[in-house]
Order: sequence, then structure tokens, then C-alpha cells
Amino acid sequence: MRTAIDPEVERARRAGGYAEFLRVPTMSGGVYVLPAGGTDRQSPHSEAEVYYVIRGHARFTQGEVEAAADPGDVLFVPAGAPHRFHAITEELVLLVVFAPAERAADRPPVRAPTDRVRPTPRSRRPAGSR
Repeated sequence: MRTAIDPEVERARRAGGYAEFLRVPTMSGGVYVLPAGGTDRQSPHSEAEVYYVIRGHARFTQGEVEAAADPGDVLFVPAGAPHRFHAITEELVLLVVFAPAERAADRPPVRAPTDRVRPTPRSRRPAGSR
């Protein structure tokens, strides 16, 4: 069964593992795909980031802490912190959000079409949120 994320996953695979789908000054979003048995070669970033594990299984190490990375997990990485995925037993598909927008020179700015990403109307936000 195809899901809404599948076209972005395919684009990430073709692009070598990462495909950005949103960029605004305060954040960027993308899909990161690592194959089973693959190697995560990333180095620390100057941006904070959040990973949401869409599917797959791996281990995640941040500094000296290691944990499972399984579907539904949310992982936060502060700016500058060393981290990586490893022991990938099933293709790992991650939603990644950088804040502020990632500044990697090899990733040109991309804006999502307005029909794909819309802010939540203020009246529908949960109580206590901005």
C-alpha cells in the first residue's frame, strides 16, 4: 500500500539518501533513507534536529548514549552533537526537521507547494500552544 510519504522516499533514494521537501528561514524538513546494512556518514550539524522514525529498525547513538530507533520513535539532537544511525536491520525511513533551516551548501533552498504544507489555523491549535 502506497502512502503519502512514498514519493518523497523515492526521491530521497534517487538523491543518495536525503531529499528536502520544505525550507523556510526557521526550519527545513526532509526525508532521510538508509538501506538495511547501510552506513550513516553524517557529521554534527550547526542546527538542532528532530527525527521521526517512519519505518525500519536500527540503533541510534548520540554522544555516549545508544538506543533503539523503531517506527514511531522521536529523536532529538541538539546542534553540534555527534550522532549516527547504525546496525540498520531494515530500511530506515526518517522524517527530519532542522531548526533553523539546514545550511548545507549542497542543498539548495526548496519551498514546498502551498497545497502540500499548510500551517495549522490558529483556532485549531491545542490550548496552550502558540
